[in-house]
Amino acid sequence: MSTNRRVVVEPSAEQLISVVATMVESVICEAVARSGTCSLALSGGTTPRGVYQHIAQTAVQAQTPWSAVSIFWGDERDVPHDNVESNYHMATRLLLDHLPLDPHRIYPMPADREDLDDGAAEYEETIRQVVPANDDGVPAFDLILLGMGADGHMASLFPGSSAVEETQRLVVAPFVPVLGRRRMTFTVPLLNAARCAIVLVTGEDKAQVMHEVFTDPAAKATRPAARIQLTDGTLIYALDAAAARQTAYAH
Repeated sequence: MSTNRRVVVEPSAEQLISVVATMVESVICEAVARSGTCSLALSGGTTPRGVYQHIAQTAVQAQTPWSAVSIFWGDERDVPHDNVESNYHMATRLLLDHLPLDPHRIYPMPADREDLDDGAAEYEETIRQVVPANDDGVPAFDLILLGMGADGHMASLFPGSSAVEETQRLVVAPFVPVLGRRRMTFTVPLLNAARCAIVLVTGEDKAQVMHEVFTDPAAKATRPAARIQLTDGTLIYALDAAAARQTAYAH
């Protein structure tokens, strides 16, 4: 196991949500104290909804410096921003509308473009302009939130997708056969450059994949999540007991 990977296990998804929300706020406070700003990439899907709601409900007491946070998204569906399937729409409704944010620091993915490849290139350029690069020249987000599917996908990097093998571009918009549509997504090099990434995993349907990701070197070939190994940052797997059931971290 890599020295920069931590695993946190809580008995229930509800308890995990509270712990992860506190982690997010702590990382933001540390980043702003260090550099005056924080770059945050949000996750879509169902798993982070509870975290967003928890942060929104406790924002006043927490006093997190949200006005200094630049908000991005790690992946997005090919729908308009006001569509209920949009990750931007979900995060805005549950989280962003309830925070004292600077609207000029919110950067939705342009996944509603007619030319998605052009949109991906534009989003990569925006990231390069806003997020400071590491020594390798790759923008290093202060925090990236991620979920993981039961097939081991992260962001919109699905098993068998050419996007998983991308080594140069930071944002791509591949066709995802299992979904029958295109998605815009961060690539492995951008994810691995983060200062911190928190992977929120809940449910027994993720247990086998978590076991593979933690123990099987061959999992990189079939489980994109196994490729997320931060170069110089801290990778935190936040699991509920059901997701951790087949791992060495089971309670």
